[in-house]
Amino acid sequence: MPEQQLWFTALLNHLFGKPVTGLLEAIGIYPEFPTHPIPDYLAMEILVVAIIMALLGWVRGHLSVDRPGKMQQVLELASDGLASQVDEIIGHGGRQFLPLLFTLGFFILLSNVFGEIPHMGTPTQAIYVTVGCALVTLVYYHFHGIRHHGVLGYLRTFMGPVLVIGPLMFVIEIVSHLARGLSLSVRLFANMLAGEKITEIIFERILGLGAPVIFMALHLFVGALQAYIFVLLTMIYLSGAVSEEH
Repeated sequence: MPEQQLWFTALLNHLFGKPVTGLLEAIGIYPEFPTHPIPDYLAMEILVVAIIMALLGWVRGHLSVDRPGKMQQVLELASDGLASQVDEIIGHGGRQFLPLLFTLGFFILLSNVFGEIPHMGTPTQAIYVTVGCALVTLVYYHFHGIRHHGVLGYLRTFMGPVLVIGPLMFVIEIVSHLARGLSLSVRLFANMLAGEKITEIIFERILGLGAPVIFMALHLFVGALQAYIFVLLTMIYLSGAVSEEH
């Protein structure tokens, strides 16, 4: 059994451990702990998604034009701010991407700060989670690039304006796009892991409450900043994928 398992992870493993292990073994994957196959990061990821769905469902059920609640106002303010940036970066037709951008940003933000809640963990400390977010971005903007230009037209954008060096540019662009996924995932993972470790060290080695509170606030700020940077880069990649200027 894995050591120091979070309470929600233990609950999920108690309820679903056996069927999950059976499913994994059926496809040839044998977990290290058969009775506890669900790791902390996956359990926290599931909890974050459940919270987001419950929160958005509750807000949707209480929508009001005349007397909007505080949560509705906060979400509308965030959505309007994101929409203005979409208009500025992507331009005409960019608001079709707003649902994905808002959801991705909300998920990453909550995941980044979740570990500051007692007895919870930070999903984005696990590279698997950040790689998953990066893959969502890569697949999404390539899909819309192909949808906008067609398969051949989109591949043509990888070759640049000069046909003579087109094959070389194509290889460089492929490497560049792969590097985007690596950069998105590693940046988010490294910042969250480093922030959490620094906060833990401060709690363990520095007496008094002032320093830990300051570092917790800093961790919350870094979490929000990293979520913003991730969404901003996604908007930039989308802009390049659907742009007519190449």
